Amino acid sequence: MNQEKQERIKACLQELSTLLYEEADKSKLIDLEGIEKTVCSQVLELVSPEIALFLSNKKLEQSFGKTRKIKSLVGELTLKAKQLQRLGLKARSRLSPLLQKCCLRLSANESYQKAEIEIEALTGVKVGHSTQQKLVLSQDFQLPLALQAVSEVSVDGGKIRLRGQAKAGCHWRDYKTVRLQGIYYGAFFDDNQSLVDYVNSQRLVNPLVCLGDGHDGVWNLVREFGKPENFERWEILDWYHLKENLYKIGGSLKRLKAAENFLWQGQIDNTQALFIHCRGKQVKNFITYLNKHRSRIVNYSYYQAEELCSIGSGAVESAIKQIGARIKISGAQWNVESVNQILSVRCAYLNGLLAI
Repeated sequence: MNQEKQERIKACLQELSTLLYEEADKSKLIDLEGIEKTVCSQVLELVSPEIALFLSNKKLEQSFGKTRKIKSLVGELTLKAKQLQRLGLKARSRLSPLLQKCCLRLSANESYQKAEIEIEALTGVKVGHSTQQKLVLSQDFQLPLALQAVSEVSVDGGKIRLRGQAKAGCHWRDYKTVRLQGIYYGAFFDDNQSLVDYVNSQRLVNPLVCLGDGHDGVWNLVREFGKPENFERWEILDWYHLKENLYKIGGSLKRLKAAENFLWQGQIDNTQALFIHCRGKQVKNFITYLNKHRSRIVNYSYYQAEELCSIGSGAVESAIKQIGARIKISGAQWNVESVNQILSVRCAYLNGLLAI
């Protein structure tokens, strides 16, 4: 932009500023916060909509037909049918694409009530909590296919509180989350077969590294990955889960540290020998746990040093916690449709589909 145009814009802005100041509530201009709120509301109401419409294709200025009011990040726009079509707005949509994406990002992380408050605080545009919910329920997010061959899969699970029938109370149901190649996430509510089908729809490397904690439900799913008879899976017990169970035993810290060092090298027999004279329920449970997962306890030191694969499923467990933070809001109960959509929008957020 040349100097002459810059001077013209500056002159226009000075005149505009004078007009806006005359119409402003002077009692709100006593501090910077008040000035910010006043300017923001005036710009959204009077300035931005006119600039946005002016910047649209001039051929559309003479459009005829019904008009629709659209809430956007630059204020409320009044657009005609041909303009709506040219600008890529969906039928019956009342929110602009970018404002929709902002609402979905907040709804993926906060309750709908909080999303309403936050979107207004951040953008100055009010979008009601019921509109936020309808927006989420109307989405159809597709789980991503990995762009590269998948050599590593990790699985974990969580629980959701479902709303029961009248006088029947609520009940808890399971959902599972899978992480592919350390990049892609998928979450499935009470539908293990869809999770298996999603993993098997990828281009899987043989052998496939499968990481998980000690839960039977995780390993029952893993057995279904890569079904052909000649397909090989490396099942690896999450190191941090193994270590957590070890320290549940308590007692001598010296013995626990020695056991940790043996397990780090994948030496199960030497670990068990340390507790051969110990009694108690925790020791018994840990020995049973080691025997159950013997084939999944590897030489973690070697795997990490050679960078063969991950030794922990912390990322997928983090995804479970993030989803849990959204669905385990105090007092919240869900129906099946809402659960599936919340899982869908949360995974879309984790997969970067809502990036701005």
